[in-house]
Amino acid sequence: MQQKISLKLLPSEAVDESAVKRLIANNTGKKPGSVSGYHILKQSIDARAKTIWVNLTVHAFIEEPFLQRETQTFNFKEVSKAEKKVVIIGAGPAGLFAALHLLEQGIKPIILERGKDVRSRRRDLAILNKEGIINAESNYCFGEGGAGTYSDGKLYTRSNKRGDIDRILNLFVRFGAEDSILYQSHPHIGTNKLPQIITAMRQQITDCGGEFLFEKKVVDFIVDTGKITSVKTADGHTFDADAFILATGHSARDIFELLNQKQILIEAKGFALGVRIEHPQQLIDSIQYGPHSTGSCGQTLPTGQAGTPKGGGFERPYELPAASYSLVKQVNERGVFSFCMCPGGIIAPAATAAGELVVNGWSPSKRNNPYANSGMVVQVELEDVIQKLPTGQAGSKIKNDPLAMMHFQQMVEQNCFNAGGGKFVAPAQRMADFSKGITSSSLPACSYQPGLYSVHLKEVLPGFIYQALAKGFIEFGKKMPGYFTNDAVVVATESRTSSPVRIPRNYDTLTHPQLNNFYPCGEGAGYAGGIVSAAMDGERVAGRIIQISNQGA
Repeated sequence: MQQKISLKLLPSEAVDESAVKRLIANNTGKKPGSVSGYHILKQSIDARAKTIWVNLTVHAFIEEPFLQRETQTFNFKEVSKAEKKVVIIGAGPAGLFAALHLLEQGIKPIILERGKDVRSRRRDLAILNKEGIINAESNYCFGEGGAGTYSDGKLYTRSNKRGDIDRILNLFVRFGAEDSILYQSHPHIGTNKLPQIITAMRQQITDCGGEFLFEKKVVDFIVDTGKITSVKTADGHTFDADAFILATGHSARDIFELLNQKQILIEAKGFALGVRIEHPQQLIDSIQYGPHSTGSCGQTLPTGQAGTPKGGGFERPYELPAASYSLVKQVNERGVFSFCMCPGGIIAPAATAAGELVVNGWSPSKRNNPYANSGMVVQVELEDVIQKLPTGQAGSKIKNDPLAMMHFQQMVEQNCFNAGGGKFVAPAQRMADFSKGITSSSLPACSYQPGLYSVHLKEVLPGFIYQALAKGFIEFGKKMPGYFTNDAVVVATESRTSSPVRIPRNYDTLTHPQLNNFYPCGEGAGYAGGIVSAAMDGERVAGRIIQISNQGA
């Protein structure tokens, strides 16, 4: 028989196949030898009590042969001679998954990516980190795979009503991701593995006759009688199509400016802005798992073994992942919250232009770096910007400016770049010093490769951002004793949490209100907030194009 069973295991048992089979047998009243195998359906860790438990839901095979896990199959069609074609602007998750969905229905995708392929892009990132020289078209935000390729590869989302999350995860597995992402509570691929997966997706698109073109920056939309007829790229080429998907991501400011210049409707949108904070990973482990957490045998381990203090630090049981956290607090009537937490990760320079400083975080698949970093941000609304932009700009004018939030974001990034002294050196402060208003006399070691410069961040960040963070850090220390410490460093600024612009679209047709074949989607249009939600939005838009195509067939 086959049976769905929920189990509660010690970490050491959860990684031991024979132990899991034994517990399945105990649960069903069968002999251990009767369990031929199992698939994990769900996996999560409960570290709330002294003893750490792993919760597993399994599909067990009892007294019958074990069958390998079935994953979804996908039928990508040959489209080189397809009558209908769609231009997709941007090769991030929204653009890639839209293209793959179009292939399934025999529609030819033509992807125009302003940046480079992942391999060439990696070389530009090395120059940025080591020499402080940025390529405005090839960086952590622009290039094959979009910002998600080099920002950790987290695959969890709250947007389960926007699309089929399981389908998205199965597509990642189809192109090389480990099938563990299908059942983990917080699935994660890792920045080191994502490039190969993105490359495999591109190969599938081109093998089927789709086009995937690099260094094709769109600089103009040709509009005629309520529709886009073609787009022009910086190198002088023109591309026409039946429909156009705009999937350029949250940092394509030139696209926002172009749309505004051509009087194509866009709107200012709230976003979150703050800093990235980094702790020693051992400290976060000890806070989350406990300084005397239960070891692999269900007992406190001797000093020097996993799960106990060692030399003032902490070593977690090897079966447990690097600990993470999620924090949120209302401070001064506005939300302060952690964002894109990266256990065992690295802080990276994520600017897209010279003279601006942005930081982001990522982790390798093993999450085995010695630091844990997270964005810590404050919600920003248009009313804040009306008050904080330089004097001389009338409030009514700002209120009606769809680029006002973008300009505010840009202003803060420029302030941070100048405060760091250039070459993407980041202004920084120890955490407790930040809240106490003290300029740090020294800074702890940090994963941020371009380097840090000690600055009083009160002089760099907008006042309402600084004040909310200063109080928020103290409150988070109450929620997680040990979190509020000068062993942590605050690095400015985390500002690309989401798009500062929304490109509106009709609820039913998903097209722009003014252009009936123009489909804004993903993070840049304001309809997603991560890899999975952007991928689902790309599929949703492609599905609408497919529906219209079938109606006209």
